[in-house]
Amino acid sequence: MKNFNQSTKLCEILGISLPIVQAPMNNVTNAALVAAVSNAGGMGVLGPNAGRDAENLNTKERYKREFERIKALTDKPYGVNIVCRNDNDKKYALKVMETAFEAGVKAFFFVGIVETELFKFIKDNGGVLVHRALTPSANSARAAQEEGADIIIATGYDEGGVLPQNKIGTFSIVPIIADAVSVPVMAAGGINDVRGVRAAFALGASGVYAGTRFIASTECPAVQPAKESIVSMGSSELFFVSDYQRVVPSKFAKELNAMYLNGDKEVVAQKIERLNPLRLAMIDGDIENGIIYVNSGISLIKEIKSAKEIVGELMADFV
Repeated sequence: MKNFNQSTKLCEILGISLPIVQAPMNNVTNAALVAAVSNAGGMGVLGPNAGRDAENLNTKERYKREFERIKALTDKPYGVNIVCRNDNDKKYALKVMETAFEAGVKAFFFVGIVETELFKFIKDNGGVLVHRALTPSANSARAAQEEGADIIIATGYDEGGVLPQNKIGTFSIVPIIADAVSVPVMAAGGINDVRGVRAAFALGASGVYAGTRFIASTECPAVQPAKESIVSMGSSELFFVSDYQRVVPSKFAKELNAMYLNGDKEVVAQKIERLNPLRLAMIDGDIENGIIYVNSGISLIKEIKSAKEIVGELMADFV
């Protein structure tokens, strides 16, 4: 199978040659990774807290610096993640969008609610709007399309990060969303090799949105031990620290898991909020006292490779 006709429109909208997007992940999607994916023919997307370091720059300065770094590494299109879970996020989201437009960014990967005012801001300024509901449904997809979304991401429970509350797997949610809208749909959740890509297209997707696989890339800013833990870990070894957070085993993760199983969900949430264990593990390198979120299919991640190699493997049917 050398090509998939349904990918053409998605690639045209995003200005890319291969229908793959690197999902923006908290702390671990910096300029180097974003540029590497874009240079490989896909689209890299800058994630939350990218480039956060000891300089402690404010939001605008930090994003501006990362955009400048990306442009120094690639002349290909790239995107930025916009998080808006509720009205409290609007001010911050708008600040990121304004900074992105000033830098010439065109693709906005909007995660969360269908926020009419912010959607309009993106469209009025000539941006491409890609929407990903935290808990996707046919209704949320239709609502996003009606408010101007150019592409919809269908995220299954197989994903890493904070999982959908409806617990519907990728194999089920992709055709549900594909049937609900007329715009292109990207499949997300547990896509780690070309077989997952083929399955996504068979289910009606026009492209794939992959995160965990790119953590195990040479360009990802996560520390080497974090990458190695993903490569060495099997899917059956993973467990939950909340209803919606799947992690690699560590000393701290096991403590959280015990509290979660004991019903102390609020205590778990407070500890995660206060201690920022994701950054502790992924960036600071304290694996045992941190946590690493991953998708359910990490048994399929065998090696740490360059972003270009990963794109090439996932997009084998397109090159």
